[in-house]
Amino acid sequence: MTLFFTEMWERFSYYGMRALLILYLTADTASGGLGFTVQTSALIYGIYTFGVYATGIPGGWIADRILGQFRAVLYGGVLITAGHFAMALPGIPAFFAGLGLIIVGTGLLKTNVSTMVGSLYEDGDPRRDGGFSIFYMGINLGAFLAPLVVGTVGQTYGWHYGFGLAGIGMALGLVQYMAGKAKLQAAIERIEARQQAAPAGDASFKPIALGVGGGVLGYLASTVSGADIAMQIMVSMVGLFIGGLAGYLSDQTFTGDEWKRIRAILVLFVFSTLFWAAFEQAGSSLNLFADRVTSLSLMGFAFPSTWFQSLNALFIMMFAPVFAGLWVWLAGRKSEPSSPAKFVFGLVFVGLGFLLLVPPSLASAYDGSAATNDVSPMWLVGVYLLHTVGELCLSPVGLSTVTKLAPQSIVGSMMGVWFLSVAIGNFLGGWIAGFFESLQLSQLFGAVAGTTIVAGVILVFLVPSIRRMMVGVH
Repeated sequence: MTLFFTEMWERFSYYGMRALLILYLTADTASGGLGFTVQTSALIYGIYTFGVYATGIPGGWIADRILGQFRAVLYGGVLITAGHFAMALPGIPAFFAGLGLIIVGTGLLKTNVSTMVGSLYEDGDPRRDGGFSIFYMGINLGAFLAPLVVGTVGQTYGWHYGFGLAGIGMALGLVQYMAGKAKLQAAIERIEARQQAAPAGDASFKPIALGVGGGVLGYLASTVSGADIAMQIMVSMVGLFIGGLAGYLSDQTFTGDEWKRIRAILVLFVFSTLFWAAFEQAGSSLNLFADRVTSLSLMGFAFPSTWFQSLNALFIMMFAPVFAGLWVWLAGRKSEPSSPAKFVFGLVFVGLGFLLLVPPSLASAYDGSAATNDVSPMWLVGVYLLHTVGELCLSPVGLSTVTKLAPQSIVGSMMGVWFLSVAIGNFLGGWIAGFFESLQLSQLFGAVAGTTIVAGVILVFLVPSIRRMMVGVH
C-alpha cells in the first residue's frame, strides 16, 4: 500500500498539471495563458511528455548503479514537487524551469517505483500481473481526482493555482513514502541481492559515444529528409537514446536466453510506441476536442472540459479488478492469452476508440477556428471506455512483462527502456495533435484509428515468434 499511495499522489500531480497544460499554452494572454498556437503548444506538450518518460532510462541506470531504487524514488519526488511549485509562479522562465524539474524528477521516480512493485513478488509468482493491475488502481485514483480538483481550480480560479495544487499533491506523496519505508524493506533487499548476484559488464564510454553518434545521425537524417523542427528534435533524441542503449547492452554479459528475452522486449517496444502515440493524445488532441468541439453540459449540468480527463481513470478503477481476476482465472485454466496477444487487444481497442470519433467529427460544425461545442459528451465517454479496455490489456501487462524478462542486473534500466516507448509515443501524439486545426478532424482521427488497428493485425502474425523469444516465461 505504500507504493500504491506514493504513485497515487505522484500521478495526482502529473495528471492535474497535464489536464491544464495544452489549455494553458493555447489560452490567450488576457485570460492568463501563454497565447501560443496549437501547433507550437502541441510541440511543447510532446517534448515535455517525451522527456518525462525518456529520462526513465538514465533514471533506471542511476538507481541500478548509484542510488538504489528507494532513494531514486525519493529524490525524484523532491524534484517533481519543486517543479510544480515553480510553475505556480508567473512568467515564462519559471514555467519552463518547472517543466525541466518535473522531467528530471519523473525520470528518477517513475521507472523505479514500478521496479519496486515487481520486486514485491518472488520469481514465478502468478499474482504479479494482478499486483500490477492493483498498482494501476493507485495510479488511476490519483489520475481520476486530479482533473476534477486541479483542473477545476486551474480553469476557474487561475492556471497557476492549479499548478501549485499539483505540487501539494506530490509533497503529500513524499510524506507517505517516507512513513512507509519499513514496509518496503523486503523488496529493497530483494532488488539489492539480485543485482549483486547477477553479472554485469565493465563500465566504458561506449554508451556515451554511441549515444552521441546516434543523436547526430538522427539529426542529419531528419534534416536531409526535410523534416520539420519537431521531427528533427524527436529523431535526434530517439537516436541518442537508442545509441546509448546499444552501447550499454553491449557492455553487459548475458546468456543466450537472456538475449532472446531482451529482443522480445524490444519487439514489443515498437508496438507499445504505436499504442501510446494514439492513447496519449488524451492530453492534447482529445483535450482540445473536449474544450472546443464537445458540449460542456449534460442534463442541464455544466462542467469544465478538464473533467473528461478523469473518465479513463474512473473506468480503470472500475475494471482493473475485473481484468486482474480475469487473468488469474484464465491462468488457472491454462487458457490465459500470452502477453503479446494482450498487446493485440490493446492496439485494436485504442484504434476503435478513435474510429468512434469519426461520425461526430463529420457532423460537427467545427472548422479549426471558433469553438462550437456541438458534439454530445457521450461520444467522448465511449472513446475513453474503449481506450481503457485497450490500456488494461497492454499497459500493466507490459510493465509486468519487463520485470519478468529483463536480466536482474539491469531491470531498472530496461524498465527505463520500456518507458522510452511511452516517451516516443507521447511525442508522436503531440506532433499529431499539431494538425488539429489544419486537418479535418475526421481525417485526423480516422488516420490514427487505421494505423493502430493495422498494427494490431500485424502483431497477430508475430505473436508465435515473440513467444519463442520469451524463454522460460509464460
